[in-house]
Amino acid sequence: MKRSTDPLKKRKALALQVIERLKMQYPDSSCTLTYDREQAWKLLVSVRLAAQCTDARVNVVVEDLYRRFPTVEALADAEVNEIEKLVHPCGLGNSKARDISACMKMLRDKYHGIVPDTMEELLALPGVGRKSANLILGDVYGKPAIVTDTHCIRLSNRIGLVENISEPGKVERELWKIIPPEEGNELCHRLVDHGRAVCTARTKPHCEICCLKEICKKNGV
Repeated sequence: MKRSTDPLKKRKALALQVIERLKMQYPDSSCTLTYDREQAWKLLVSVRLAAQCTDARVNVVVEDLYRRFPTVEALADAEVNEIEKLVHPCGLGNSKARDISACMKMLRDKYHGIVPDTMEELLALPGVGRKSANLILGDVYGKPAIVTDTHCIRLSNRIGLVENISEPGKVERELWKIIPPEEGNELCHRLVDHGRAVCTARTKPHCEICCLKEICKKNGV
């Protein structure tokens, strides 16, 4: 039987292999930002703070933030400078505080404190981009989602799921072509775990212990 020479079919086949191998390696992967699904607004806050900041630091910083402002209403009523003082350790304190304040006001006034569950509505919230919106849709509402963070973009190119694409929106569109909708969200969490543990960015990747070593294209390695 002739093997398919269709590049898209090849990438689909590769994607299925990657999904299965990463499932076995990281069966319990999940979002590393701490939040409660019953309080989805906290994930919106945390993902905004996580820009250019580690999830571990965000998880510590938000403890003080939520002690001071424990509800959407409390955070919406807070002065921006008071929010900034608490989130300053995450960097970009002023812009993040302004976005969080505006976002919470909109949640309070338009959505009665409930985080919306559509991409269109989420993107209309201040400080929310596609990455944040996809995280909410996938983790909170269980909808098909692909979160194109730095790990997802780097590993997708290295493995060969996409080719020389660095723009998050374009990576997302290409991945939607080859990843079953129900697999996207968990795959992205597993790519984060794999990117931190094995396919590292700041050091040479540990290809010798990688569960994908037989199928990875090793682009850029």
